[in-house]
Amino acid sequence: MPVHRPGPLRPRRLFLAGLLLAALSLVLTVPASAAGTPARGSAYMGMGVLAHDGSNGTPSTGDVTQTEGVDVASYQGNVAWSTLWNSGVRWAYTKATEGTYYTNPYFAQQYNGSYNVGMIRGAYHFATPDTTSGATQANYFVDHGGGWSGDGKTLPGALDIEWNPYGAACYGKSTSAMVSWIADFLNTYKSRTGRDAVIYTATSWWTQCTGNYGGFAANNPLWIARYASDPGTLPAGWSYYTMWQYTSSGPTVGDHDKFNGALDRVQALAIG
Repeated sequence: MPVHRPGPLRPRRLFLAGLLLAALSLVLTVPASAAGTPARGSAYMGMGVLAHDGSNGTPSTGDVTQTEGVDVASYQGNVAWSTLWNSGVRWAYTKATEGTYYTNPYFAQQYNGSYNVGMIRGAYHFATPDTTSGATQANYFVDHGGGWSGDGKTLPGALDIEWNPYGAACYGKSTSAMVSWIADFLNTYKSRTGRDAVIYTATSWWTQCTGNYGGFAANNPLWIARYASDPGTLPAGWSYYTMWQYTSSGPTVGDHDKFNGALDRVQALAIG
C-alpha cells in the first residue's frame, strides 16, 4: 500500500516560489530603468529642445524677409505637402538617416513629395557620435539619401547634432573629441558632395558639448533651434543664422522653421 509523504514537498515548493519571485522582480525592474529611453532610430530634429531649453513664444508672422519651412521625420508619416505649400511653406528637410543603423521608411514620400509640390528640399542626418566615426556616418548619410545635386531645388545635407536621446547628453565625449567628430563628418560630407553641410544645433548644447567652438562658422551654415520669439544668442563664430527652427507645434506637421532671407536666398543656397 502506498504511503503519503507530504513533508519533503513543502520546502521544494517554497524554493520554487522564491525563484519565481526573484525572476518576477528582475522582469519588473529592468524595464523601469529603461522606461524613459526611446527606441534607436526614433530620434528627430529638435527632440531635446523642449526638455532642455523650453518654449517661450513664437516669432511675429508675415515677415517678407524670411521664408517658411518645415522639417519632418518618420513619426510624422505621409505628409500633406499640398496643404503645407498652400499655407506658404516653400522649403523642407527630411530625416534620411541616423547613426549607421537607421533609414527613414517614409523618406521617399517626404523627400520627393515636397519636391513634387514645388518646394526646395534637403535631407538631414541625426548624429550619434558614440556609435561610429563622423566619416562613417557621413558616408552612410550620402549613400542613403543625403547627397546633393545642382538642380537648384536640392539643399545641402544637414547634420543634426544635439542632445543624445539614448544616454549622456554629449555622447560620452569630451569637448575636443566632439569637435573632432563633427569635423570628421563635415570634411567627409564635403569630399563626397562638394558642398559644406548645414549644422543644426542649439546654443546651450553646443556650448556644453563643444566648448562653444567657433571654427565651423566660416563654411557651414547655421540652423539654430530655439522655441521662442527670437533665435537668441548664437553659438560662437556665427554672426547670423541661416535657418531657425522656432516651434514644434506649428500647423500640419509641427516642426516649423524660418529661412533668414527671401525665397531667392533659399534658391541661392540650393545652387551653391
